[in-house]
Amino acid sequence: MPVAVHVLGLSVFALGTSEFMLSGLLQPLARDMGVSIPRAGLLVSAFAIGMVVGAPVLAAATLRLPRRTTLVGLLAVFGLGQVAGALAPSYWVLFASRVVSALACAGFWAVGSAVAVSLVPVTARARAMSVMIGGLSIANIAGVPAGALLGQHAGWRAAFWAVAALSALGLAGVIALVPATAAARQAPRLRDELVIYRDRQVWLSLATTALNGGAVFCLFSYLAPLLTETSGLAEGWVPTVLALFGVGALIGTTVGGRIADARLMGTIYGGIAASAMVLAVLAVTARQPAAAVTAAVLLGITAFTTAPALNARMFNVAEAAPTLAGATTTAAFNIGNTLGPWLGGLVISAGWGYPAVAWTACALALLALAIAALSSRLGPSPTVSRVVARSENHPTTVRTP
Repeated sequence: MPVAVHVLGLSVFALGTSEFMLSGLLQPLARDMGVSIPRAGLLVSAFAIGMVVGAPVLAAATLRLPRRTTLVGLLAVFGLGQVAGALAPSYWVLFASRVVSALACAGFWAVGSAVAVSLVPVTARARAMSVMIGGLSIANIAGVPAGALLGQHAGWRAAFWAVAALSALGLAGVIALVPATAAARQAPRLRDELVIYRDRQVWLSLATTALNGGAVFCLFSYLAPLLTETSGLAEGWVPTVLALFGVGALIGTTVGGRIADARLMGTIYGGIAASAMVLAVLAVTARQPAAAVTAAVLLGITAFTTAPALNARMFNVAEAAPTLAGATTTAAFNIGNTLGPWLGGLVISAGWGYPAVAWTACALALLALAIAALSSRLGPSPTVSRVVARSENHPTTVRTP
């Protein structure tokens, strides 16, 4: 695997830490800002909304720019967003800083994913994406629990300062180690890449990815209060459980990256179905601390097993537009990350309790599984683009009648 792919994965560590660390900071942040837990949870949705909007917009806006230069600029903006969050005097300033950070994060994911898959053969796409997603898994193992610890002992703002420092390290790594990509013979045109949205399989893949992400983050966003208020664990155990979830995520990403290139749809079916089962078990056993912790670890494994496959699936069905394929996948994941916490917050506000959040997440996973099955049953779209899409090292031609 090229070293540039690993550097991108290390940069994703900083991005992922910021994206998910609020799951361990909701309670101290809510107390400090004087807001409810569901309202604090909207900060997770704010980040996800920024990712949804930012991925396609920034991918389109930077389509003709040098990719390394784009990555450097986006990481710089992201780091400044963390500083703004650390200094935020009010909830709404913090909300705005999360959106700005998410826009930069989304652009980095979209462009970085396109760079990663352009540097490897088609048969290694899932493995390349598993390296990037591995940075996300490590963020869950180390970054998110560390953020929770900082939140408990030094205040939640310290976690934002720490991510700003991580962003600076990632920026240095990209500048030093990600090579400037060779210019394509013909600059890509946005109109040509937009043709992929005429393909029904792109939309079905988007829906599957969004619903699967919604299932996971409907539960994960409220995992800390579930563990403390329903399972009865002390708040000090939250960082440990989040780290265990991250270990499960790393295991899932590694396994998924190894098997998805050979058994793409099988990996998607198996991972989503397993996540639905784990969520159902968690809903039933949420009041038992050992069962809840075990389910959290298993959810990390099952959810992240599907991630490389879902990414590779989108690149396969959107072959003619690798940059927008990466952007579409990023947007899809974060549509789910917006939908899930919002639905979870509604359930909590209705007074149904945290086990009902797990049931809601299970329903989203089953719907994702149904749409994945429909996608396989329908088969390829009869109309695809005749655009010639050129990645730096692997030109691809897709045609229409």
